[in-house]
Amino acid sequence: MMVEINDLLKKFGDFTALNSIRLSVEMGEFLAILGPSGCGKTTLLRLIAGFDVPTSGEIRINDKLVANKSYSEPPEKRNIGMVFQSFALWPHMNVKEHILFPLRYHKFITSDLKEDINKRADEVLNIVGLQNLYDRKPYQLSGGQKQRVALARAISPKPSLLLMDEPLSSLDAELRIDMRKEIKKIHDITKTTIIYVTHDQAEALAMADRIVVMKDGKIQQIGNPEEIYTNPQNEFVAKFVGKANLIKGHWTNDIFIPDLNKEIKWNGENIAEEFRNKAIYPVRPEQFKIKRNGVGIKGRITNIQYQGKEFLVTVKAYDQYINAIENVYDRFSIGDTVNLILK
Repeated sequence: MMVEINDLLKKFGDFTALNSIRLSVEMGEFLAILGPSGCGKTTLLRLIAGFDVPTSGEIRINDKLVANKSYSEPPEKRNIGMVFQSFALWPHMNVKEHILFPLRYHKFITSDLKEDINKRADEVLNIVGLQNLYDRKPYQLSGGQKQRVALARAISPKPSLLLMDEPLSSLDAELRIDMRKEIKKIHDITKTTIIYVTHDQAEALAMADRIVVMKDGKIQQIGNPEEIYTNPQNEFVAKFVGKANLIKGHWTNDIFIPDLNKEIKWNGENIAEEFRNKAIYPVRPEQFKIKRNGVGIKGRITNIQYQGKEFLVTVKAYDQYINAIENVYDRFSIGDTVNLILK
């Protein structure tokens, strides 16, 4: 086990930032911690890094106790690399000097890396695609290039654990997609254990081996990306990750009958217990087909958003607003009466 967290609690005065956190991270795993602002994900990362001390509970890295309420090993003794949201580059150093810095001063640097730090720096420059920019200062780099420098600096000493705190949030949309590929490539090459904090569902789904979804300082669900997206265990995960509509109705065993049309029966054998107990059924927008006729949930289109390859259509059915995805070839207009049919 690479990282093991047991019954972690963190309070700031009367405010509980983290509550009863239990989590294990495997060697070489890419784990994403996903949640909205204020959910405790960055606090958790700071505790793993050694920047904060737990109120109670414990953290172990490589089977070694690194933190509990009375002891916290400092970050420089934990064999970690860190990538910050703000890049945290030094203005007086060029790209290669940033990479050489941890090779000179990281406590856990191995003897084979120490023998030729320039060779390792050149190797890392090639990994992140900055071999032709090695002599540039930060002010001469684009946002994406700066992020690659931060990544290169973090991985150069081959840390056993790489912590990343929303590293792509300051980049534009197209560059974020490119950097996702870069980070995945780096993980595939280095096999370093990565804990990656983000509020962006697309980032977590695209990159992680497993996702931890958090809300209000508590873990809501842990699973691989497909499990999290297709089988949410509660309302928050369904809404936050899958943007699901929560349709009201009633359950009879594994059959759900929506209140909006009691002639419909939906199979719900894979729907989590919490939804059954609350008499709701989660449906993601892409699970609905919009038809002018047919047996479905009848409503009127109130909003249409063009999204390039598809439309996001909002339908008002009685007092509920339901979102559905429709392709660009089937055209509807605001005010049209339609039926929403579960695919």
